[in-house]
Amino acid sequence: MRLKSFHAKTMAEAMRQVREVLGEDAIIVATREEEGVGVRVTAAVEEDASPTVAATPLRFGGEPPGPNILDQVAEVLARHGLNEDLSGELLESIGDLDARDPLMALSAALDASFGFQPLPEGRFAKPVMLVGPPGAGKTLAVAKLMTRAALRKCPVGIISTDTARAGAMEQLSAFTRLLKQRLITVEDAPALADALDVQKGAEQVLIDTAGRNPYDAADMRDLRDLAFAADVEPVLVLPAGMDPMDAAETAIAFRDIGVRRLLVTRLDMSRRFGGLLAAARAADLNFCDASLTPKVADGLTPLTPTALARVLMPEAAKQASDTAQARRPMQTGT
Repeated sequence: MRLKSFHAKTMAEAMRQVREVLGEDAIIVATREEEGVGVRVTAAVEEDASPTVAATPLRFGGEPPGPNILDQVAEVLARHGLNEDLSGELLESIGDLDARDPLMALSAALDASFGFQPLPEGRFAKPVMLVGPPGAGKTLAVAKLMTRAALRKCPVGIISTDTARAGAMEQLSAFTRLLKQRLITVEDAPALADALDVQKGAEQVLIDTAGRNPYDAADMRDLRDLAFAADVEPVLVLPAGMDPMDAAETAIAFRDIGVRRLLVTRLDMSRRFGGLLAAARAADLNFCDASLTPKVADGLTPLTPTALARVLMPEAAKQASDTAQARRPMQTGT
């Protein structure tokens, strides 16, 4: 068996390279997103297989063709409640790939239709302000990001503007005390600017905010004042499971204060994720990270096209994982 890796900016480009170089009998062994580079796909082919351009679709995984790939993915998208326009766009992208593996095909389609920009583990370009509706999980996300920074011994500054909500400060204080971090609280925009001056030595500055009603003009005006008080990056935090139309309208409201990234929470408590795709599309947001569990120590998971495809198609993700495990001894011996 001969293994070969392919590098490309997108999953679709990498899959086309596999098809052109190794032919229809190629087996996809592994895929990986590489920060700042794109994707890497490792494929295998038997030595006696002819490495010619495939005349028929790739049999990813080496299995005989199953149900039509478009039908499989269309069923998944319908289950998640995507609207016809977005669903049609994704299916059209998949139709151009000639792939037989639904997980890889959906990953490539997501890569073509959405932006992905995970938060860096090292120095932030700007302080990150987590914003969103009440109960979205902003404070927990701050705690997870703070824990990740602390484990890397990355100097981090924590600021909270959520001084009115009962119990909010106590919750964040408990996390900062555990990690021996200082918590600064502010009540208005000028105070936030002063607090950021104090935190200039930190590689990461995380700002927790109170939940805001996206349909309340005064609420959003106050949040806009905070976001514009200093040079910060507001990141929208939304829980999974929202109605697609509500999620889209909420994202548009927060986009107007400068939000460009979407951090997703409560993936473990939902089974329908069409609202997240609708929100990202409506407000032109990049997916960044996701919370998969309520445990602070588990941290956040960077959202990439493949990671999001696995969330949308958990059964296919499990099957792909089982197949990879079954092949591993065979690869070791080659």
